[in-house]
Amino acid sequence: MSMYDHDYCKPYVARPIVYPTRKCEYHEYSKTIIPHIHPQHISKVKHHKYEHVHYYPTTYSKYEPESHYHSHHGKPCNRKHKEERY
Repeated sequence: MSMYDHDYCKPYVARPIVYPTRKCEYHEYSKTIIPHIHPQHISKVKHHKYEHVHYYPTTYSKYEPESHYHSHHGKPCNRKHKEERY
């Protein structure tokens, strides 16, 4: 006796579960060629461009402005007498 031979009871087989019929489709195609005619016309348009060049002769002059900046560090001395105001 081999290891695959067994002495046991056969299993109980229950009633089958039946599912609704599944719908399958097979598609078949055919081809029809319908010509579409699109007439066209080509016109040649020739363009000419005029380029205007402007010149600006320039002269040069020199100007040297000056500026002054005063900085004060510390406090000025207090005056003992009051300034007169007019």
